Amino acid sequence: MGKKTVSVLTGAGVSAESGIDTFRDQGGLWEKYAIEDVATPEAWARNRELVLDFYNSRWAQLQTVDPNKAHFNLVELEKKYRVEIITQNVDNLHERAGSANVLHLHGELSKCRSSGDDSFIQAMPAEGLKAGMKCPKGHQLRPHIVWFGEMVPALDKAFERVKQTDILVVIGTSLNVYPAAGLAYAAPPGTKIYLIDPGNFDHADTDGFEHIKMPATSGTDELLKRLL
Repeated sequence: MGKKTVSVLTGAGVSAESGIDTFRDQGGLWEKYAIEDVATPEAWARNRELVLDFYNSRWAQLQTVDPNKAHFNLVELEKKYRVEIITQNVDNLHERAGSANVLHLHGELSKCRSSGDDSFIQAMPAEGLKAGMKCPKGHQLRPHIVWFGEMVPALDKAFERVKQTDILVVIGTSLNVYPAAGLAYAAPPGTKIYLIDPGNFDHADTDGFEHIKMPATSGTDELLKRLL
């Protein structure tokens, strides 16, 4: 008999303890920047330099931080289970910790792509992107990020994974951002669902979720005790 599958939906809270700025918390990125100025196709058309500066600074910060215990705990889970990570995060900390199976819903800071040829994706230059950096077909390179108002290409694959999972774990996500939040409710009836987050979820339907009310690092310690 094969290993049981654990699908893990991760949000900003799993990387916060590595020192990465979150978006929606107090002091988060959306208090410092307006979404419409840096994270939409219209912003890219209107003020390319500002958008590039925003993502270059986030990419620079990512290169100064390391995976935390929560990332490593999820790798530990692979000893007993097939672990499928579906992340809303655009950092590469799951991969750097050693997770074998990571699906990025909202893109990846460590990559860039052509603004006119969707098939062209490459590693982000260490120094970030500048205006004038182009793909072989002559289109400006842009961050490999799903902006507000754009389709989420990996969403269908993510729903397929969750619909077939044995255990679902939701870590460090507000369950406010749709369509990604819908994944938390897509598991088969009767699936064991763990929610790891120190926050309150009065706004969300978490009946039937086992709420481990801790930050990601200590919460995944607790999860390992229960699953291993």
